[in-house]
Amino acid sequence: MKVYFDTSVLVAAVVAGHGHHGAAWRVWERATERGREAFISAHGMAEVYAVLTRTPFTPRVYPNEAWRILEETVLPSVKVIALTPNEYRKTMRACAEQGWTGGVVYDALHLQCARKASCNRIYTFNLRDFQLLAPDLKDKISAP
Repeated sequence: MKVYFDTSVLVAAVVAGHGHHGAAWRVWERATERGREAFISAHGMAEVYAVLTRTPFTPRVYPNEAWRILEETVLPSVKVIALTPNEYRKTMRACAEQGWTGGVVYDALHLQCARKASCNRIYTFNLRDFQLLAPDLKDKISAP
């Protein structure tokens, strides 16, 4: 089983006070068990750091702590998928052709990484946008 994690689920999984922590942590634990493969995108790693350090969590997550969370909790349990420059270009062209604007490009990049890794399940709390962007993956996209 190959599982892909969107930033929204990873942040919820690692922040105990997050409203979706319980559900996110449960799927994180299951997905990182032996015999399963968990994936994140290279840009998703940066997104997790950015969200952890900018969201007004209580208590606040400082930069060194955000890096420690990534280094000790997330990265040892996942494979990081990076797109080639051509794959970025293709994904962004598809966004332009579909008329998609703004931050949706980051969701499209997550989905392209999940495709590249041949994931069986894609976890996100942004179901509507992910399913709109990738109707071909609709059966694989779910919230924790």
